Amino acid sequence: MPEFFQVPKIPFEGPKSTNPLAFRFYNPDEEIEGKTMRDHLRFACAFWHTMRMNGSDPFGSATMLRPWDDGTDSIENARKRVRVFFEFLEKMSIPFYCFHDRDVAPEGATFAESCKNLDQVVEVFKEESQRTGVKMLWGTANLFNHPRFMHGAATSPNADAFAYAAAQVKKAIEVTKELGGTGYTFWGGREGYQCIWNTDMKRETEHLAAFMHMAVDYAKKIGFTGQFYFEPKPKEPTKHQYDFDCAACINFLRAYGLEKDVKMNIETNHATLAGHNVEHELEYAASQGFLGSVDANAGDTLLGWDTDQFPTDVYMTTKMMLVIMKYGGFTTGGLNFDAKVRRESFEPIDLFYAHIGGMDAFAKGLKIAAAMRASGELEAMKNARYQSWDSGIGASIEAGKESFESLFDYMMAKGNADANVSGRQELFENIVNRYLFDN
Repeated sequence: MPEFFQVPKIPFEGPKSTNPLAFRFYNPDEEIEGKTMRDHLRFACAFWHTMRMNGSDPFGSATMLRPWDDGTDSIENARKRVRVFFEFLEKMSIPFYCFHDRDVAPEGATFAESCKNLDQVVEVFKEESQRTGVKMLWGTANLFNHPRFMHGAATSPNADAFAYAAAQVKKAIEVTKELGGTGYTFWGGREGYQCIWNTDMKRETEHLAAFMHMAVDYAKKIGFTGQFYFEPKPKEPTKHQYDFDCAACINFLRAYGLEKDVKMNIETNHATLAGHNVEHELEYAASQGFLGSVDANAGDTLLGWDTDQFPTDVYMTTKMMLVIMKYGGFTTGGLNFDAKVRRESFEPIDLFYAHIGGMDAFAKGLKIAAAMRASGELEAMKNARYQSWDSGIGASIEAGKESFESLFDYMMAKGNADANVSGRQELFENIVNRYLFDN
């Protein structure tokens, strides 16, 4: 097979390297806390951004130079893209990939034709996966681009749009199983509303729950044991998305009896759009047993839309890895680079620079987080803030032995609450910076 990228396999050269086509921190076989970096991070590459984004935006046309792509929607061109994709994954040492069904295969004139198109392209995925050892992390279906989904898919007022979406997800789950995928993601896209006057919110959310139950039931029927994920996505493109953040999604899952079957796929940039930061979303989900997978990217705080930039902020990756490691790390999920090069970075080589930067940023964050965990310094300081809960009345409250009546009597006898202690936020931040500078 001809090479499409005139780039050697990206080596690990260490922190002192100045080679832009080498890893400085990501050494996949290096062990940290008894696991290799490869197993801690479980990197995945997003087909939709890496192979299908052309650099266009609301203010400009396509800019990307992709010499392997003839610009058509032919099956031949789609199959060629897959081979290019796997060459890239192999040279980057990325062990997993993710895709939407419509990213990889063109839509046909009928649903049957679309399924046939997908099957033909999936055959190349199987061949390339066997050749390289690269596996599918999770699959999903594109239920947002086509005009039939203008009002949503599972939440559409058009029952036929719901039915079409169900058929499409059925096929996507089958394909994910066929490719050995370890999960399937519900990505809402347009599952929300613009105007409350023309919206039956209760009916729409009930339809969304029914849709997800159908998917879970079908997966069990065909023996697909992969983990289902629900991806929060606030605001964009609808004004009010039903999957706004982890709190809204987890509440929805519990309200409709899906909490045992679905976990969270958390995206950094979506957390930002929800008015959170990613470590908040990770901690919220993980503390309640819903941490599943992560779409690794970054947003621009000066822009109020989903920019999907590559993550290069080591401060952010350190905070993310601290949470992920605290709760035992990934099982079926991983770090999927749901990120795209800027429209000004239009040459194929820029795909390498972008992924190298993101992988090194997470590898560095992993090493710093491990150093913090090994010392226990920050954890001890945090625990000291809560020492009043470790004995006396605090321990009794946590044990469920107190009531409003008993606490009323306790305070009547004591007269006043003990003085607060300083939160020492600035000291915490200074110590975190010390670990960043020293590791």
